[in-house]
Amino acid sequence: QVQLVESGGGLVQAGGSLRLSCAASGSIFRVNVMGWYRQAPGKQRELVAAVSNGGSTNYAESVKGRFTISRDNAKLTVYLQMNSLKPEDTAVYYCNLEQIRRQYWGQGTQVTVSS
Repeated sequence: QVQLVESGGGLVQAGGSLRLSCAASGSIFRVNVMGWYRQAPGKQRELVAAVSNGGSTNYAESVKGRFTISRDNAKLTVYLQMNSLKPEDTAVYYCNLEQIRRQYWGQGTQVTVSS
């Protein structure tokens, strides 16, 4: 089994910054992709950013240049540094781990950006 524990959400004013963390534990394989998704009220869950164990990254167009994803393989932790936050970034952010064609999800952390 895999467990993902997120932290770092909260309330911030537009233009501010937040850093999300997600620690993975359990049966983690060396080859995997960790990422962040978000879901706003009334909208579908969408990919925000992802990073492979080798360091390859992928970002949604809406966050490029503002968000940075990184990971510490030794700590099995992925981070999302969010800068220049906008009200439209408000959502529940979910940590995701994908390995051997299976996906695992964290419980979600709320990010609210006030205008």
